[in-house]
Amino acid sequence: MAKVSVLVVEDESIVSKDIQHSLKKLGYMISGSAATGEKAIELAGSERPDIVLMDIMLKGDMSGIEAAQEIKKQFSIPVIFLTAYADESTLSKAKISEPYGYVLKPFKEIDLHTSIEMAIYKHSREQEVMKERDLLYSLVENKDHSDFIFVKSNSKLVKLKNSDIYYVEALKDYVVIHTQNARFTIHSTMKDIESKLGEDDFLRIHRSFIVRLDRISTIEYPNLTLENIDKVIPIGGSYKDELNKRIKTV
Repeated sequence: MAKVSVLVVEDESIVSKDIQHSLKKLGYMISGSAATGEKAIELAGSERPDIVLMDIMLKGDMSGIEAAQEIKKQFSIPVIFLTAYADESTLSKAKISEPYGYVLKPFKEIDLHTSIEMAIYKHSREQEVMKERDLLYSLVENKDHSDFIFVKSNSKLVKLKNSDIYYVEALKDYVVIHTQNARFTIHSTMKDIESKLGEDDFLRIHRSFIVRLDRISTIEYPNLTLENIDKVIPIGGSYKDELNKRIKTV
């Protein structure tokens, strides 16, 4: 397994060397060191370290906080702040750049090790989530795949045919997609799901429910039932007219 590479940004030469020595003892690889924010950004781009240890109070025109913001924006590399200052004002400023950790100097090697490992893990998980999200978006927005979507289930993406979906239910910050024999809970909004499923086969009939039109079995206002499942779904007053337009009556 490749060693984790660390970029050390510290404007005190002796302190920088002590940090690098501790990192080497812990089994990390030093990808470079910088004494200014500008140099830190340059090295982050050229060396692409796995993580950056950044002193907040750097000499020069650019602070460690500003450098961290640029590194995150340009290269998406996690940053841990090193500082001797723990006052509320410093912490408030540091929060802006959303660091992956905050280690006070003088530090213990175990604290440094723990912070780095936690930051690396958190960043890797975030990258995985972003890749899954991008894949999902690319699939559902591709017109060639308009008859199915992918939903996340137990850390994997599962292909779900639109024709198998009976209804979608809003549940606080989540939505639940129901088939005849299964349900999938995902972090999304009804508006987002509505756009992904399209208007041809699905209709929102309540602020908390979207149904597949060809699965409707009976309508008895203010409710309807669906085929093959024991579920009564309410029809919102503002959605009743649109439902009447979409169904064929004789």
